[in-house]
Amino acid sequence: MAIRFCYSPAKQQLLTRYTYQQFYTFVLSGILLLLASFSSFAAKPKPFRTKNVIIVVIDGPRYSETWGNVPGYIPAMSARMRPKGVFFSNFLNDAYTYTNAGHTAITTGINQPIDNNGNELPANPSIFQHWLKSTGKPATAAWIITSKDKLNILGNTLHPDWQNKYLPSQNCGVNGPGSGYRADSLTLAVAKQILTRDKPNLVLINFMEPDGYAHAGNWDYYLKGISRDDRYVKQLWDFLRKNKNYKNNTTLLVTNDHGRHLDGIDGGWIEHGDNCAGCQHISLLALGPDFKKGRMVATQYTLVDIAPTIAWLLGFNFEQAQGHVIPDLFPKKRLKELNL
Repeated sequence: MAIRFCYSPAKQQLLTRYTYQQFYTFVLSGILLLLASFSSFAAKPKPFRTKNVIIVVIDGPRYSETWGNVPGYIPAMSARMRPKGVFFSNFLNDAYTYTNAGHTAITTGINQPIDNNGNELPANPSIFQHWLKSTGKPATAAWIITSKDKLNILGNTLHPDWQNKYLPSQNCGVNGPGSGYRADSLTLAVAKQILTRDKPNLVLINFMEPDGYAHAGNWDYYLKGISRDDRYVKQLWDFLRKNKNYKNNTTLLVTNDHGRHLDGIDGGWIEHGDNCAGCQHISLLALGPDFKKGRMVATQYTLVDIAPTIAWLLGFNFEQAQGHVIPDLFPKKRLKELNL
C-alpha cells in the first residue's frame, strides 16, 4: 500500500520555494563554473607569432660612428628600420670586449674570457644546441654564417654533456676555419642562399668589415664598412619581409659584439678590448611580429640578455643564461598576459 504525505498549503508552498531555490542554486553554480572555465581559457597567453629568429652581428663599430650620429653612416637602420621596431640606446657588452667573447655572450648567455684566435670552444652550449635538442630538427634548421672564419667555434662547446652534440650547420670565412675572412657582401649572398634553400629557423650572421678595416688603420674604409653593413642589413630585412617562409613570423636582432676605444685610449678607434665606454657601448635594434614598434629604450641591457629572450620567443628551456628576457620589447598587454 502506497504511503501518501499530506501537507498544508502553507507547507507545500514552502517546499516548492525550497525546490526552486535548489534548482536556481544548481543553475547558478553551473554558470559560474562555465564562466570560470572560459576565464581560465582566455587567460592562457597566446603563442608568439615569431617562428624564426635571425641575429645579425655587425662586428666592432664604435657607437659614435653609428647610432651616436644618425642618420650619418646608418641611414637605412636609423631612418627606415628603427620606426618598425625597438631600439636600445644603452645596450652594452659589459664584460670581455673582443670578437669571440662578444659572440659567445650572445650565443650562450654567459660572459666568458675566451681565446680570440679561434683556438678555444665556449665553455657552455649555445642556443643553437639547446634549440636543436628541444625540437629534434636537423642541423640545417640552425645556421651560423660568418665573415670571420674563426667564429666556427660558436657551433660547439667544451661542456662534456654537450660537446659534438646537436651541432648547427656552419659557413664561416672563405672556406671554414683557417681560410681567412671574406667580404660581407659575399656573406650576405651566402645567407640569402641558405635561407632560401634550407629555410632555417635560427640563424646568426656576422658582418666583419668595420672591425677589419679599423684594425688595418683605414678610417675611410672603416666608415665605408659601417655604411655597407647598414645597406646589407636593410637588404636582409627586405628579403625576410618578402620571402613567404619568413614574412610576418620572423624576428631580426641587429647588434654588435664590441665597440672600439675612445679617442686617446690605447690607440683609439683602431683597437678595442678594455672596459672603456667606447668598447662597451654597443646597440640593439629589434624588429619582429611580437614587439612594439617605434620605441626607443634607454634602460640598460647587455649581450647576455639576447639568448634567454630568443629562447622565450621560440619556446625552449634555457636556464643557463646569466641574462634575462628583455621585457621592454613587448607591449604592456602582452607582458600582463605572460606575467613578466
